[in-house]
Amino acid sequence: MSSSIGEIVERQRDFFRTNKAKDVGFRIEKLKRLESAILAYEKRISEALHRDLHRSETEGYITEIGLALNEISYAIKHLSSWAKPKKVRKPLIFPFSKSLVIHEPYGVVLIIAPWNYPLHLTMLPLVGAIAAGNCVAIKPSEMSPNTSKVIQDMIEEYFEDSYIACFQGNAEVAQQLLDQEFDFIFFTGGTSIGRIVMKAAAEHLTPLTLELGGKSPCIVDKNIDVEKTASRIVWGKFINAGQTCIAPDYLLACGGIRESLVNALKRKILKFYGSDPKQSKDYCRIINKKHFDRLSAYLNEGDVVFGGETDSEELYISPTLIENVPIKAKVMREEIFGP
Repeated sequence: MSSSIGEIVERQRDFFRTNKAKDVGFRIEKLKRLESAILAYEKRISEALHRDLHRSETEGYITEIGLALNEISYAIKHLSSWAKPKKVRKPLIFPFSKSLVIHEPYGVVLIIAPWNYPLHLTMLPLVGAIAAGNCVAIKPSEMSPNTSKVIQDMIEEYFEDSYIACFQGNAEVAQQLLDQEFDFIFFTGGTSIGRIVMKAAAEHLTPLTLELGGKSPCIVDKNIDVEKTASRIVWGKFINAGQTCIAPDYLLACGGIRESLVNALKRKILKFYGSDPKQSKDYCRIINKKHFDRLSAYLNEGDVVFGGETDSEELYISPTLIENVPIKAKVMREEIFGP
């Protein structure tokens, strides 16, 4: 990509002014083209996800590729009805008129995607942006470089950069994008970067959506099926090695079931990942050394009753249960984003 970020964004703005992107037929055609692109690149995507996160082919399809294809299919099916003007009740002060809600695209939009589900969390907002008739600039995460490179190759092969452009790079590239005057920004990531994005958007009064992380408690009542509950918690927590913003972050259980719940969780971890999860093809790795060190430090903040094994060379942390954690410990105040 030889053109500067500003030049490409300006080309997108020029293309948007032609109104071609607003045509419903054009939008459906581009969604079908995106679908074709993902199918053509499916093997490369799966291999890249494994290199970045040690994600298995099955998990990669379920959590990334399949979700993206399903989103495209749903948008294609419903787009014509979404785009139709909607009749609404007219105000009494306009008796000789009719009132309609007409959905208009924002224009040129920016999507800043995270590393934990690098395809899924890039493609889903992209599908929405295309379906709504926008031109799009994409910034995938530099922390999942293999998948980000595949996304860039795919976008550059299947779309003109005056319509959809992908920008790889570090925080400097992200800042150059944020210096542009976009019509909408969609950011997924942590709260610290979210503040930077929101501040940059405020400079241009740009509307935005921030999908941020945080603590995600799981409350377990005494009147539950312990085995079923444990299966759900273990699946939701340890898929992608816990690097999921909606994964259970900590458990609050009624005193009467605490012991039986902990024992059930141990059984389910063994069932899902075996006695040595490091050997399981279905167990992911931590994204990088920085996050590995952060997560490893949490292991000293309570009593490890299961797991706790680490391997810095492989960026591996086993599925771990910790009890008796002080309420002011970092692991109770920060988003864990790990296993």
